[in-house]
Amino acid sequence: MTLFDTLTPTLENPLADWPSIEAAFAWFRHLKDCPQDATFHAEGDVAIHTRMVVEALLADPDWRNRPEAERRSLFWAALLHDIAKPTTTRTEPDGRIIAPGHSRRGQIMARGILYEMGVPFYEREQICHLITHHQLPFYLLERESPERRAHLISHQTRCDLLATLASADAQGRICPDLARLLDNIALFRELCREEACFDSPKTFASDHSRFLYFRRDDRAADYEAYDDWEGQVTMLSGLPGTGKDSWLAANAGTLPVISLDELRGVLGIDPAGNQGPVITAARKRARELLRVNQPFVWNATNISRQLRKQLIDLFADYKAKIRIVYIEASARDATRRNAHRASPVPAAAIARMMNRWEPPDLTECHELKIVLT
Repeated sequence: MTLFDTLTPTLENPLADWPSIEAAFAWFRHLKDCPQDATFHAEGDVAIHTRMVVEALLADPDWRNRPEAERRSLFWAALLHDIAKPTTTRTEPDGRIIAPGHSRRGQIMARGILYEMGVPFYEREQICHLITHHQLPFYLLERESPERRAHLISHQTRCDLLATLASADAQGRICPDLARLLDNIALFRELCREEACFDSPKTFASDHSRFLYFRRDDRAADYEAYDDWEGQVTMLSGLPGTGKDSWLAANAGTLPVISLDELRGVLGIDPAGNQGPVITAARKRARELLRVNQPFVWNATNISRQLRKQLIDLFADYKAKIRIVYIEASARDATRRNAHRASPVPAAAIARMMNRWEPPDLTECHELKIVLT
């Protein structure tokens, strides 16, 4: 059994093993050194808050009544939800303490930790996106078009689990607006039920309708989009050593392949050097194929959502449907395969990629294929 299993509380013993958690994880010990704004976190530092959140969760009948896998996801999301505060916290000139961006940064940090622990892909991603969105139920109903964000959340994690986590997060603090936070969480639950995305992803009339909805603010969720898109691009995504080239050999057939690694070799550019000429050449070739509606494969790591969006924008401009094939191997297998490559990717470069690592989801593309090697 892994630490992920042994440290998860059970119904028979619904208590967090804090001494073992503190001994096992340096990131947890670092939470003790991170202050919080006294107005909204009068309980103290991030470690104190995290303990209170976890204990509120474990005392919640909603947690106790859930299946084991959901209890496990919620526990680890609660334990990790503020993991990025030590790296994002700063004190403003007026004395306020803030941690901007800690939710998104936290899901990336948590992903690396859970990956190294061997947590299965789907369970890991559910936990990571609970962290991504853990603050949203506090204020989502006060924002414009909250239903759109609820639809997006439902394609990344479970809105019902998110509400349970948010309730524990609210109760695991000392603040003047607890009643408002709990009211907003209740409203979030109702909104997600009304939008039919509370415990399952929001459904759309077609894959194309879903794709356009998440790209354009003027689309309604129930609108069936007219589909006159004729092209198709298959975009590969995955860390080095996960098996992208093997998947290509078995599945690409006669399709043209735009490979950044191959272009580096042709252009004589080192992976650590200036990649501008490589990207320019790849985009030029892509445009040539897009103009004639020739399907092709784009082979690169495409690790971050931001990087994928730049390419998806290009493909969509030519009305090409986007299929993403995400490929993942265990940390041990990926390391072994990379070491046996003719030109292994340096460990420092892989670490930089993991600091931006966000696997794709169905809000980005027409079709998503997950390949676990």
